[in-house]
Amino acid sequence: MERTCDGDACPGRGPGFRILFVCTGNICRSPLAERLTLSALGPDGPVVAASAGTRAVPGRPMDEGARRELILLGGDPEGFVSRPLTAEAVAAADLVLAASSEHRREAVALHPLAAARAFTIAEFGALARAVPAGDVLCHGDPARRAQVLVEQVRALRGLVRPEQPDIADPYRGSRRAYRSAARRIAESLAVPLTLMGRGSNP
Repeated sequence: MERTCDGDACPGRGPGFRILFVCTGNICRSPLAERLTLSALGPDGPVVAASAGTRAVPGRPMDEGARRELILLGGDPEGFVSRPLTAEAVAAADLVLAASSEHRREAVALHPLAAARAFTIAEFGALARAVPAGDVLCHGDPARRAQVLVEQVRALRGLVRPEQPDIADPYRGSRRAYRSAARRIAESLAVPLTLMGRGSNP
């Protein structure tokens, strides 16, 4: 499968398609997104997900409030541990999805060539809804569908804007704050994961 690298040498990027989710501590928003993606696409498929935090302390489990909301949405928090964001992780990702615009800026600062494939989670979801589904689903391989989706979304950047591009940090907030963040993440990822996850051509 032909792969584009946005001009860089794709360090660490091999077969398949890698999504990297980014937030601050890597214990609430980005692990929610990672585990919802794994739940939708499966842990052993060609599209894989990971997460990291711009201020993460390595080795921490998911925050209990985020863990509770993830389970309610059908995801599995078991075995998750936090990790700090690195330039290598950004470079290795085919798609970087950040909880906020600030997280996106910090990720791109570590590896500027990732700018074209870095979005906020809410921005990517809004843009994906504007992509003609047939342009993506005509490809049989999930990794190829993911790649095409990113290309289509990139072409629409600036034309479709979410009302709220950032997902608020629920850490140490109310149960309502956790639920709001979890729902926004799930809603933003619904269309992209549907397009990436179809098992065969329509």
